[in-house]
Amino acid sequence: MTPLELLAPAKNLACGIAAIDHGADAVYIGPPHFGARAAVGNSLDDIRQLCAYAHPFGAKVYVTVNTILYDDELDEVRQLLADLDQVGVDAVLVQDMAVMKLCPPTLTLHASTQTDNRTAEKVKWLKDIGFSRAVLARELSIDEIAEVHRAVPDMPLEVFVHGALCVSYSGICYASQHCFHRSANRGECAQFCRMRFSLEDADGREIERERYLLSLKDMNQSDNLLALAEAGATSFKIEGRLKDVAYVKNVTAAYSERLNEIIRQHPGKYCRASLGHCSYSFKPDLKKTFNRGYTTYFAHGRQLDIASFDTPKAVGEFVGRVKEIRRDSFNVAGTASFANGDGLCFLNLDRQFEGLRANRVAGNRIYPFRMPQGLRPGMALYRNNDQEFERILSKSSSVRKIPVRFSLRAVDTGYELTASVDGYSCRVVFPSEHQLAQKSPHENIIRQLSKLGDTIYECVDIDIPADFGYFIPNSQLSDLRRQIVDALGEFSNTIGSSESRASSAVPRPPRYDYPYLYNISNDEARSFYGAKELTAFELKGGDGPLMQCRHCIRYSLGYCVRRGGKRPDWREPLSLVLGDGRRFRLEFDCANCQMNVYASCVLNEK
Repeated sequence: MTPLELLAPAKNLACGIAAIDHGADAVYIGPPHFGARAAVGNSLDDIRQLCAYAHPFGAKVYVTVNTILYDDELDEVRQLLADLDQVGVDAVLVQDMAVMKLCPPTLTLHASTQTDNRTAEKVKWLKDIGFSRAVLARELSIDEIAEVHRAVPDMPLEVFVHGALCVSYSGICYASQHCFHRSANRGECAQFCRMRFSLEDADGREIERERYLLSLKDMNQSDNLLALAEAGATSFKIEGRLKDVAYVKNVTAAYSERLNEIIRQHPGKYCRASLGHCSYSFKPDLKKTFNRGYTTYFAHGRQLDIASFDTPKAVGEFVGRVKEIRRDSFNVAGTASFANGDGLCFLNLDRQFEGLRANRVAGNRIYPFRMPQGLRPGMALYRNNDQEFERILSKSSSVRKIPVRFSLRAVDTGYELTASVDGYSCRVVFPSEHQLAQKSPHENIIRQLSKLGDTIYECVDIDIPADFGYFIPNSQLSDLRRQIVDALGEFSNTIGSSESRASSAVPRPPRYDYPYLYNISNDEARSFYGAKELTAFELKGGDGPLMQCRHCIRYSLGYCVRRGGKRPDWREPLSLVLGDGRRFRLEFDCANCQMNVYASCVLNEK
């Protein structure tokens, strides 16, 4: 069977534990430094605790060491990698090829999506140089993922299935560095793509005014998990290392249930990559969690409506339409119920989202803290903060247990207890004299061995031969139960153990047109690539694109003639213009169905 892994984000130890409790087969977390989210770092002790919590379930812990590195940081990174190996992490996600030389040979390496993994050629190269997994670019379609898998069938593939989308291919976005001296490759993205732009043609004519033209909706592939698995993906990644515990709980539970349904529908073909099942105190609902509206992105090829031009913020779930407005309140036509404190929003007549907080609720009538000026009857209303749902998730909301089947037998030296978990088994032998029971001991043995209490195991069956007639004191049954639980812990810990990394010679990497796209920022990486100098954009700048995007503004506005759009009446090149006048030229590379964004030093003089 093919194991399917649900990979959840962990901003911190609490989020990591919540992810495991709610059905994750693996979590990814940032170390103290050098993760791709500079604002989120975790101590080695917290990572050690997370490993200790995850491994008994056979779940894994991956650590993101996926920034580019500078020469004066290499010794610190070498020590960090040795420490991560020592605390028992299962793999590290890597962008900078210097890590290939810095890490212990026993540490498993995954190629982060920051290494720009969009072709079979790149994935094969990563496999050949010793990576154990490739995290594919978010932009790939299901058919393209299948092509990569066919070309490199022995390379495990990880794909993003949920969360925020970068508009540029990851690892080759330099807009934040160019504009704000904050490198996305150093975990300091300033979210250039969530800013508001005007769109102008070559004659300075304004086509769009102050809209979020690079801001994408959030990904939601919950309906495409089977297709992704059939294409060859085995790890399904939820984005969100800046998200809170409630997000992690709800999204992890929702996707875990979807994967379990796939496994039920395809017995013998797929299984989960870790042990245990979860019981939830809530109904997972992706609409109730932070989202900018959902898209399947390019899963089935280029689609309209993947961007969120009106707002870069959370929209949430549609809850009805505004019906009647009074001086201090309004009511809503719909079936949703509301609670005091709910966060709501609507798109006003100026195509700007306005938000409000429900100060008091009476049925479907809402009394805001302050009545919004732009609200009109008939407008669609969305809820981006559900107080009741958040209240439920703020408490303990899931229990994860590993089902165990016991088998008890009498042996010459005493009694043998075997525990079976998901096709694997372990056993203990308890030395004892055989003493015949005066009445059937079965009921008491079952009751005592089933008392697994606050352990991570639950007994679902105990097999005792019909002719088993021996009396075993409760104290001995308790010892037998304690020994088998210890043996189960040792067994399940091995499921999450690290793999050894294969060593390999370095073949020639796929070619980039611009040297800075290799992100060579230190001498170890320079030596790895055989380059003559450091070429990283962060060090030298570059004259190529700041972004390479599969998202195309011309297509989204309905002007892609190749795909049935109307012929534009503007003269290219088009430019994005920030409010301060900075301009960014757009290049439409139709041969590769790609939009490139270039810097321009010319200020808007209008």
